[in-house]
Amino acid sequence: MATIKEVAELAGVSVATVSRFMNNSGYVGKASREKVEKAIKLLNFSPNEVARSLYQKKSKLIGLLLPDIANPFFPLVAKGVEDKINELGYSLILGNVQGDLEKEKDYLKIFAQNNVAGVLSAVQGSTKEFHGMPFVLLDRVSEDIEFAVHTDDFHGGELAAQAISERQAKHVVIMVGPKDVPSSHDRLSGNLKVLNEKNIPYQLYQTDTYQFDSAEKTAQHFLDQFPHADSVIASNDVYALAVMKEAIKRGIRIPEELQIIGYDDMPFAALMFPGLSTIAQPAYEIGYQAADLLCRHIENKIILKKRIQLPVTLIIRESLREKMENG
Repeated sequence: MATIKEVAELAGVSVATVSRFMNNSGYVGKASREKVEKAIKLLNFSPNEVARSLYQKKSKLIGLLLPDIANPFFPLVAKGVEDKINELGYSLILGNVQGDLEKEKDYLKIFAQNNVAGVLSAVQGSTKEFHGMPFVLLDRVSEDIEFAVHTDDFHGGELAAQAISERQAKHVVIMVGPKDVPSSHDRLSGNLKVLNEKNIPYQLYQTDTYQFDSAEKTAQHFLDQFPHADSVIASNDVYALAVMKEAIKRGIRIPEELQIIGYDDMPFAALMFPGLSTIAQPAYEIGYQAADLLCRHIENKIILKKRIQLPVTLIIRESLREKMENG
């Protein structure tokens, strides 16, 4: 890989002249500029972005913290982020935390070492680390965050419970998401509002994580604890599909004996049979709009809304029974 010194030697100018040209930080004569441009092209020279960012006290790098890249929801979020920041000339550094506090700290150090221009995070508890750096929280959002992009989880919870309640639900179990995730509380509140209004009895099953690796064991324990459940409101699509798989292994017919609804509408939810009914979140749009908001923050552009809430929609597939006529 060519160096700035080699560019200077080939162009017959000083290293300082090449530096001024690369950073657009001072006068470079027309003749010298043409020589530097030619040398850069001949040597296929790429500047050290970290060095440039230290010199300019800013970079074109964005840090993204995700809780679990194995969960298909988050790669879609990351794709939205990457597409938007690439449009604006930025590049992405991805941190996959996987619920590990030490990994989170390590990624934050990497972000700092690379002098990132700003950070996007879907990880709880990371906000206190940024000390004035441009920062946007996405998906899992608490009320005290100034810049955020998320979906209407309360309404999503209402839609899920309404769909279940209209389909001969007698023994409903709500699989509650982790206590430390704000969206879990909102979804549960939406569930309970509908079920209580309709006087439909229910039980709660508390989960500690959304992690992909825990889904199968959780599903086994869930059906051991609730073998007679006939309706399940799952915490997300991964756990819904895990419960469906375990139920089918036990000879439980879906949706006749057990109906289930998930949350997220991951791409493979429609490819299963029975197809998974779910609450669709616009994962790509969450990432795209969060990236746009962060870049506007970084570049001190006009921001009309600092907190953006996107809608969710109900998707009906074969995992739910037919709707009752009087439902």
